[in-house]
Amino acid sequence: MPKSASRTYSISELAEEFSVTARALRFYEDKGLLTPTRHGQTRVFSATDRARLRLILRGKRVGFSLEEIREMLDLESITSGNPQHLGVWLTRFRARIEVLKQQRRDIDGAIEELETGCAWMEARQADLEPSEELKSRARAFEALARARLEH
Repeated sequence: MPKSASRTYSISELAEEFSVTARALRFYEDKGLLTPTRHGQTRVFSATDRARLRLILRGKRVGFSLEEIREMLDLESITSGNPQHLGVWLTRFRARIEVLKQQRRDIDGAIEELETGCAWMEARQADLEPSEELKSRARAFEALARARLEH
C-alpha cells in the first residue's frame, strides 16, 4: 500500500486544509458522507475520507444537494464506471451547468442594472451639486448676514 493511501488525518487537520469547521466534518459524518474510524473519542480520517471530502465540497460549490452528493459518492464506490450510472450523472452534470449558466446571465443582468443605476445617481448627484459661483455667493451672503448680526 502506498504511503499516501495509509496516511490518516485528524479532524482539525482536515478542517484546516479544507477551510471548514470541525462541526461541518461531524455533520458530514452524521449524514454518512464521511466514515472516519475512531480511536476512543478521536476521529481518524483516511485518505479516502479526504478524497470524499474534496468531492463533497466541490459538489456543494456547484450546487448539488447533499443527497445528490451522497449518490455520487456511493456510485463511485459501488459501480466504478457503470455506463448507465455514468450516463445518469452526465445528464445531471449538464443540467447543473445550464442552471449555473442561467444564474450567471441573471447575475450579469443584475450587475448591468446596478451599474446603470449608479451612473444615473452619479449624474443626478452632479446635477444637484451647487456650482462654485453659487457656493461663493452663498459664502458672501453668509458673511454679510453674520456681520449684520454682530452689529
